[in-house]
Amino acid sequence: MALRKQNFAPGEFYHLYNRGTEKRLIFLDKNDYDYFLFLMYICNTQKSIKLRDIGKNFNREKTIVDIGVYCLMPNHFHIFVHEKTEGGISKYMLKLMTGYSMYFNKKYERTGKLYEGVFKSNHASSDRYLKYLYSYIHLNPAKLIDKNWKEHKKRNFHILLKYVFDYKYSSLKEYMNSNFKIVNPTPFPTYFKKPNDHKKELFEWLSFEEQ
Repeated sequence: MALRKQNFAPGEFYHLYNRGTEKRLIFLDKNDYDYFLFLMYICNTQKSIKLRDIGKNFNREKTIVDIGVYCLMPNHFHIFVHEKTEGGISKYMLKLMTGYSMYFNKKYERTGKLYEGVFKSNHASSDRYLKYLYSYIHLNPAKLIDKNWKEHKKRNFHILLKYVFDYKYSSLKEYMNSNFKIVNPTPFPTYFKKPNDHKKELFEWLSFEEQ
């Protein structure tokens, strides 16, 4: 699989994302989501891994990226990362995307590429953009019940907020429970120190109406 011809700098923050080729669904059932989450955890290691040999007590030892936020949607994903080691992002995404593509193609008896080219990235170079990404990525599931919620003046933000917080495939649940597995919040700015801070921030985003 070809990787992006871009240099990622250790100590910097990046928004990574990709979607299925021709906007196709890349998660078709609960097991697909769960397997991608499993890979997000397992692939974050300096070790060379063989998935068939991974047991319940697998020790990742040193990780190669820090993940601050993530969200899996039916046809795409978002991951907000901190480059921890030289080449860490490229190595991580190669293992993650290749591992999931192999799983998906085998399960659904298909061939060919699964993703829309190489993964995309944006450098989060300002504090304002970093904070924005927390809300933007965590609010993605709102599109599943109202894809145009940003344009709807009379959107029911209480329903949208509940759906976002109940969504199983984003990092918001890790922050709300303070139970971090995939996420390592330490290198990221501490915008939201308590679960209620997350609720307040997302509520304000959802309830905002353009004049």
